[in-house]
Order: sequence, then C-alpha cells, then structure tokens
Amino acid sequence: MSHTLLPAWDIAAAVPDPELPVVTIGDLGILRDVTENDTGCVHVQITPTYSGCPAVETIREDLVERLSCAGYRRVDVETVLWPSWTTDWITPQGRARLAASGIAPPAPVAAGPVDLVLAVRCPRCGSHETRELSRFGSTACKALRVCRTCAEPFDHVKPI
Repeated sequence: MSHTLLPAWDIAAAVPDPELPVVTIGDLGILRDVTENDTGCVHVQITPTYSGCPAVETIREDLVERLSCAGYRRVDVETVLWPSWTTDWITPQGRARLAASGIAPPAPVAAGPVDLVLAVRCPRCGSHETRELSRFGSTACKALRVCRTCAEPFDHVKPI
C-alpha cells in the first residue's frame, strides 16, 4: 500500500483534540515529534496536557487510524512526559481558534518568581471583567468563568 503525499507530521498535526475539537493536537503543542522510515513505519511522540489526561488513549487511536488510512504500514505512538506540557506550547493559531469558538485561551505563563493573577478576557465581548464560577469546567483542563459585562458563561483553558 502506498501512502499519500502528505508527510506524516501534517497528518498527525491535523488530528483534533477529543476534548477541545476546535483545535488540533498540533495547535495545542501536544504533538512533539514524528519520524518515518523508508519502510512506511511512523513513530509519533505526544505529550499530554497532564499525566492523567483521559483523552490520551483517544488521541493515540485517532493517530493510528489517520496515519494507517494514509497508507503508513505501522504506527507507533509514544507518550512522552518530559518536558511536561505547558500552555505556552499552544500555537497562536490554536489560541485564535479557541477564542473564536468561545473558549478563552490561557495567558502566557510568566517566567520568574513574580506571582500575579492576570485577567481573563471574555472570548465573546472582549471584556476583562470576568470571574471564575468553577475551577473545573467541562473537562479538567478548563475552568468555567462568566463575563460581568455581557453576562455570558465561557470555558477558560487553565494556564499550566
């Protein structure tokens, strides 16, 4: 079986995140490395957003399915926990896609010892007048917030 003209990296990076389907694993920075050899075998490395993420097995299955359908003979997916994932790995495109879908992207994590709480911008009206309703949103990696200006609730990806 011959595989498509798309490189394995492009196919893997386009796999949607099962918990945040508006972004791909490439957008989230979960996809760490993809290597392919001359025999059509692919090795994929992913770093989950946290070590207990329940979406990892679905991501693994989706990667195997998509790369196999593209003609790759064998697909190995390795979970790599070091370095640990950080929200700084979310691409600008991923942040834009989250915001466009009504999910507030995390603010960049500040380097250094300064500990401060940054305002979370409402993805609907842009107001910084928001507050947290619950530390846990629809998934463990998101918090539920509400905007004081437009009164709309929204998910916020927690910065890590």
